[in-house]
Amino acid sequence: MRSESEQPESDNPFTIPVAARVLRLPPYMFGKINALKYEKRVAGVDVIDLGMGNPTDPPDPLICEKLSEAVADPRNHRYSVSTGVANLRREVGKRYWKRYGVRLDPTEEVVACIGSKEGFSHLCLALMGPGDTAIVPAPSFPVHVYAVALASGNVIALDVRDPEQFLKNVDYTCTHLYPKPKLVVVNFPHNPTATVIESDFYAELVRLAKRHEFMVISDFAYADICFDGYQAPSFLATPGAFDVGVEFTTMSKGYSMAGWRIGFCSGNSEMVRALSTIKGYYDYGIFQPIQIAAIVAMRHCDAAVESISLEYRRRRDVLCEGLQRLGWRITPPKAGMFVWAEIPQPWAQMGSIEFAMKLLDEGGVAVSPGRGFGEEGEGFLRLAIVENEQRLRQAVRQIGKCLKQEVAQS
Repeated sequence: MRSESEQPESDNPFTIPVAARVLRLPPYMFGKINALKYEKRVAGVDVIDLGMGNPTDPPDPLICEKLSEAVADPRNHRYSVSTGVANLRREVGKRYWKRYGVRLDPTEEVVACIGSKEGFSHLCLALMGPGDTAIVPAPSFPVHVYAVALASGNVIALDVRDPEQFLKNVDYTCTHLYPKPKLVVVNFPHNPTATVIESDFYAELVRLAKRHEFMVISDFAYADICFDGYQAPSFLATPGAFDVGVEFTTMSKGYSMAGWRIGFCSGNSEMVRALSTIKGYYDYGIFQPIQIAAIVAMRHCDAAVESISLEYRRRRDVLCEGLQRLGWRITPPKAGMFVWAEIPQPWAQMGSIEFAMKLLDEGGVAVSPGRGFGEEGEGFLRLAIVENEQRLRQAVRQIGKCLKQEVAQS
C-alpha cells in the first residue's frame, strides 16, 4: 500500500510483465455499450436491458427455503469438496436417466462446477496446450474462444448456422490440417443464434470424432428452455458419446439460479478426471448450502422448470411479433433465451456495434451487437428475452419510436 506522503511516479520505466496468454485477449467488444449503459443508469434513465442472458425471475420458493435451512446448519460452512458432494452428483445422474435415458456413474462421470463457464474454462486448461487446436462454433459465445486461448491453444471458428455444413467443415478441417484439431466444441441450442439440431447431428459428430481422434465438449446450457414441442437432444444420449466427450449443463437457466453459480460436467471419465484434477488445485468446491438446495431443485422442481420455459415462450412471441410489425425479419427461436435478429434496412450499413449504441442512446434499450460474437455475427443483434412481457412491449415501442424519428428526419 502506498503511504500518504508517497506520490505516484509518472515517469516510472517499469512495465508489469503480463503473461502472453493475457496479451492474446482482444479488447472487450461490449465495453462501449456497457459504459454507456452505466452512464445512463447513473443519470436516472430506465434502461430496458436485453443485452445479457441474465434471468430476472426468482428460483422456486422451495429452493430458497432449502438454502436458508442449510445456511443455518454450521456444518455447512466448512470447505466442501471440489468435485461436488456425492448426493448432488447422484442427483445429476438421476436427472440424466429420467430425461435422456443416459446412465452416469456419479463417482467417475460427473463433477460439479462453479457454473458451466468455470468448468468449461478449466477443462480447456486440462486438455489444451501450446500447439493444440480447437474447433468452436461461430458466431461464438466468447468463452468458447477465449478459454482455449487462455489455455495457450489455437482456435478455428466454423459457422454453425447450417449444422450439416458445420459437420462437413469439421471433417474437411480435420482431413487437411496437421496436426489435427484436438477438440471440437458444440453448443446447441446455440448461443447467440438459437440454432438447434436433432440427434442425428450428434451421431455424425461421434463418427467424425472417432475417425479423426478428437475430443468433444457439448455446452448444453439451454437444455431446459425449449418451445413448441421441440426437445433439445443430449450429446451423451448418442451411442459412443462417452468414448469421445463430455457435456456441460447448468442450473442457471431453467431453475433461474444464475447467480448461484452451479453447473455440471458429465461424460467421459478421463475428461471428467482431468477437470477434477485441475479443480482440486484451484478451488474448494461450491458453498455447500447451494449444493443442498440444488439437490432439492432437481428432485422437486420440474414443474417450475416447465413453467419458466412457457414464460420464455410467451416473451419470445411478444418480442418477435413486435419486431416483425416494425418490419424486422425475425425467425422465432425454438429454444434458448435469445432472439437473433437481422439489422433492418437502412441501418444495416451502420454495423452492429454502432446500431446497438444507437438503440441504447436514443431508444433506452440495451442489446448485444452480433459483432461481439465474432465476424460471423456482424449484421445481427442478440436480444435476451429476460424481461417480462410488459417491458418487452415497451422495448419494442421505444425501438420503433427511435427508428421512426430518424426515418422522418431523413
